[in-house]
Amino acid sequence: MDRLTQLENMARKKGCAVLREEPMSRHTTFRIGGPADLFLTVPEEEALAALLQEAANLEIPLFPLGNGSNLLVSDKGIRGAVFTLDGSFRKIESKGEFLICGAAAQLSAVSTAAAEHSLTGAQFLCGIPGSVGGAVLMNAGAYGGEIGAILVQARHIFPDGTIGSFSSEEIGFSYRHTVYMDNGAIILGAQLRLAPGNAEQIRSEIRELLRKRREKQPLEYPSAGSIFKRPAGHFAGALIEQCGLKGTRIGGAQVSEKHAGFIINRGGATCADVLALISLIQERVLHETGIALECEVKRVGEA
Repeated sequence: MDRLTQLENMARKKGCAVLREEPMSRHTTFRIGGPADLFLTVPEEEALAALLQEAANLEIPLFPLGNGSNLLVSDKGIRGAVFTLDGSFRKIESKGEFLICGAAAQLSAVSTAAAEHSLTGAQFLCGIPGSVGGAVLMNAGAYGGEIGAILVQARHIFPDGTIGSFSSEEIGFSYRHTVYMDNGAIILGAQLRLAPGNAEQIRSEIRELLRKRREKQPLEYPSAGSIFKRPAGHFAGALIEQCGLKGTRIGGAQVSEKHAGFIINRGGATCADVLALISLIQERVLHETGIALECEVKRVGEA
């Protein structure tokens, strides 16, 4: 029996859903990516701990997948196993001014839950197409807010099965970076501290933020959100537009004509198309403005 089959059998016994040769294009907001050797959906913590241990024993690489919204997967796919969290990891509980959120809870659901409990401070999460785990991992933010500003602590598990938690200070939030990006831990959930507010006013603010998002972002096409980090003192989209690159296309990948900070999949775009377009943008912007754009989207998979 090969190692992948051993991992598959163990995962099924623990209640995980298992797929072989699963196209990652089905699981990323870019709709790009070749097949994962094994794709596992994990329903609860015990199953996750068992999966981490078995994968380590079998020396099979594991890649944790959140909402796939800040990800560019290789056209050749991902070797080893990809896992995503579901079931109990989607829970959102209210305890006074706190929301206790599982790592797989969608940020839009967190924003909605906060409004339902008349808690303010999470409105900015409403339009971010990601999960709590992914948001904590990279300190996701929008409209002037960042999750690091409302997080009290996050629970995690290390590949060796050790479960623990970090306070906001220990996580070391900075612009699109945390300690979790370097230490290999898998985020299990987060505790957010909000403030009492007026439910209807909160819902009104959410509706307005969603309206702005629809107006300014190319939501009609698959994308990975903003493709570049914001350079100090500048906006990436404005620099790209300034260099005349709005609408530039390579294969199925195009610089959005609605917002130049986005690369969109116009249909049939490959990872190679997107990477070529990223390189073109970086070279042109550096040449014409002297500013180096840093890619915000994570690239994964077989080279």
